[in-house]
Amino acid sequence: MKVNVLCLAALVSSVGAFAQTAPATKPSSTPTFTAVIRERTNVTQWFAATPTSETYAHQDSLLRLSLTQRIRQWDYQLELGQSAELSLPTDAVSAVSAQGQLGLGGTYYAANSNNSNPAAASFRQGFLRYHFKAEHDSVRIGRFEFLDGIETAPKDATLGWLQTNRIAQRLIGNFGFSNGQRSFDGADGKLSGTSWNLTAMAGRATQGVFNMNANPELDVDIQYLAYTRALAKGHVLMRGFGLGYHDGRTGLTKTDNRTAAARALDHKNIRIGTYGGDMIASVPAGHATLDFLVWGAGQSGTWGRLDHSAAAVTTEAGIRVDSLRTMPWLRGGYLRTTGDNNNTDGTHNTFFQVLPTPRTYARFPFYNMMNSTDSFVQLVDKPSKKIEVRTDLHFLKLTAPGDFWYQGGGAYDRKVFGYVGRPGNKVSSFSSVYDISADIVLTKQLALSTYYAHVFGKSAVGAIYTSDRDANYGYFELTYRLQQTAGAHSH
Repeated sequence: MKVNVLCLAALVSSVGAFAQTAPATKPSSTPTFTAVIRERTNVTQWFAATPTSETYAHQDSLLRLSLTQRIRQWDYQLELGQSAELSLPTDAVSAVSAQGQLGLGGTYYAANSNNSNPAAASFRQGFLRYHFKAEHDSVRIGRFEFLDGIETAPKDATLGWLQTNRIAQRLIGNFGFSNGQRSFDGADGKLSGTSWNLTAMAGRATQGVFNMNANPELDVDIQYLAYTRALAKGHVLMRGFGLGYHDGRTGLTKTDNRTAAARALDHKNIRIGTYGGDMIASVPAGHATLDFLVWGAGQSGTWGRLDHSAAAVTTEAGIRVDSLRTMPWLRGGYLRTTGDNNNTDGTHNTFFQVLPTPRTYARFPFYNMMNSTDSFVQLVDKPSKKIEVRTDLHFLKLTAPGDFWYQGGGAYDRKVFGYVGRPGNKVSSFSSVYDISADIVLTKQLALSTYYAHVFGKSAVGAIYTSDRDANYGYFELTYRLQQTAGAHSH
């Protein structure tokens, strides 16, 4: 009954908009103005520790205005954003620390000084880029968004989908699902050949994500280097990468499984190196297409006063039936990241997800890739060229029962760490999640997205939320995109 009520509540809510940044367009020699408006209505029923569950709706509103132009070997982009949250719940942050913020509404409320209707304008992007003789070779400096894993644009549509949805933003992203989002102040460069790409980037993260004010820099910086190569006539794409991370916000309490007293005494920097690689493949097989994916990373460095050593690996495979009109695509996979069962041995073993867009891999983002074991199946179907339907079923465990159940996507302001941890209570059984979404292109300017998820909480959830270990989340998004080139009609 409760699930049906939540579905109905989501269906009658007003409509909202896109999950990621508007797609990039090649700069024109004449100034081009782009406006993207995103409206999203969220409905949440969070896990409950009292007889009354925390159920609420709130509205995300985001406007992004950008100006781009290409002048000979140079191009630039200037972009402003206006973010607002409407009707945030005032009672969705529990006084019990283990229960914490009760869904995205509580997180937005707490991140904006307990304001139920926060709003702010921000300077999102402002960069200058130089293109060398080879068009794809370039250097950029300024404020920009950066996503790891999409250094190339595969011609194979299957590889393109896998790269965007199952590789990109695992470690670095713009947190495009959030209303504040994330940019970097720094520089990046690209060198490319016929079948390879070398990308380097160094930058300092901005505030934003759940905080509506995305203007200030944080004392958080990254260095990234990746080499990507296409093989087997473009049916295989391989990447190797290295990522350096530094967090100098020493006045904040780190989120890990040490005692509160031990964490409060740790005011040293975090310095972590992450090294890894991935491979995606698309293999024609008669009237079907097979796909394979593997991604892995190891980490070393220091977590404040602790040594840091962690790892993560995921493998996935699927088959798409191309001979059927809707081209149903069945996929499955397994992810395992390390956790920390011993909080007194001087080593931090929890895999650190750095600065990702967590919602890409946890579509109901009450969890992330830290201390996580995730076995899943998914089905993607296209009833028409303008509609894509996807449904997932995830079986989640805590890798280390003595560690935390983690949530979040990294640093986003100067007051909080950016990741939330709830006690695992020495049990690994966490939850199962079923979800379904539909992305619909209504017109050239207008797109609609809908989503619904139900969580079947298990022992780790029930130990904290004793009255109701299940949860529901749904939303509607509406995106309107207008582009106008000087002297031309909008499109």
